[in-house]
Amino acid sequence: MRTVNFLADNEVKLLHTGTDYFPALIDAIDNAQYEVYFETYIFAGDDTGRKVLAALIGAARRGVQVRMITDWWGTGRRQVNAMHEQLVAGGVEHRMFNPWFRRGVTRTHRKICVVDREVAYVGGININDDMFCDYDHSKPLSAPRWDFAVQVRGPLVADIQLEAVTQWRRLGKLGIIKRIGLYRDMRKVQKIAAQHAVQAGFVVRDNLRNRRTIQRAYLQALGRARKSVLLANPYFAPGRKFRQALASAAERGVEVVLLIGVGEIWLQDAVAHSFYPKLLAAGVKVVEYHKTQLHAKVAVIDDDWATVGSSNVDGLSLFLNQEANVVIKDAAFAQSLRKHIEAAIADGKLITYDDFEHVGHVKRIGYEIAFVFYKLLMRVFAVGKYA
Repeated sequence: MRTVNFLADNEVKLLHTGTDYFPALIDAIDNAQYEVYFETYIFAGDDTGRKVLAALIGAARRGVQVRMITDWWGTGRRQVNAMHEQLVAGGVEHRMFNPWFRRGVTRTHRKICVVDREVAYVGGININDDMFCDYDHSKPLSAPRWDFAVQVRGPLVADIQLEAVTQWRRLGKLGIIKRIGLYRDMRKVQKIAAQHAVQAGFVVRDNLRNRRTIQRAYLQALGRARKSVLLANPYFAPGRKFRQALASAAERGVEVVLLIGVGEIWLQDAVAHSFYPKLLAAGVKVVEYHKTQLHAKVAVIDDDWATVGSSNVDGLSLFLNQEANVVIKDAAFAQSLRKHIEAAIADGKLITYDDFEHVGHVKRIGYEIAFVFYKLLMRVFAVGKYA
């Protein structure tokens, strides 16, 4: 299995929340001249969704080829069906990912847009309003959802474009010969450019060649960490190797801080709580974020390694669903993202080992039962890969 293929000469811009992301995304689509590939997990029918939908249909009506993939489960059956009719009527080619679970339980959780093979967007931001929960579009948030994406220009766009095209073709009707050809296309690797400007790599997780690519990128970076690890994630339920990598880094003197979103799914919170005692004992700092919905999947390791993407640090993202992250090796970018994470940490609640002295035995047992149940589910759905 390959490691991250870093390419140089890229311009990578950090986009914080929909305030940065949606205007940039819509502007790129509005200025598209010949081609747009778009893929997302959630596409809500709110004001934000209507604006993006209008931009995609507008591009198609002026002659741009627009190909769009939305996850059938994440977007919702009624919404995706209603939207499909609008899109087709507007000239947009639209495919649903895995309707009615015909290809198993795997979902596409990726958020990707590539315009004219010149600019790409990758991250964790779905197409929905920042001020409403993504799991309940009628439930208002106290502050904008905390999330990130990146805007990419340069050689890396070709890799993102190839993956977008591959996904589109994969969801079409392909015979065995074409599928073999598609697999060969996926094996093509670009030459790494000479070092200059921002180095970045595109990593995806699927159930073909890239089953553990995103986890491997994290594990390699954690193994090389010497100063600090800042990791922010809404659903913290990694396998044993990932947890051990975090603990090992802390035990050798690296400052490891986990910023975890809580309060959304009881089972997810209970599973994360089951990990706290061992992580805290190893020296890992755990901070829970309650200010608003934390949806970002980001990390900064040492001075120049950072990642932004769709992959949570849990069983679904690391072992089952289709995901996409950008990994950046650049001090200025890492410092910019670090400032955002540190500000969120300051707004969070630090969890100490002593906090568990006041947790009753019944609740502790409940955490362990939740983890055993979760692990069983993941091993069934991910065919034994969760460990």
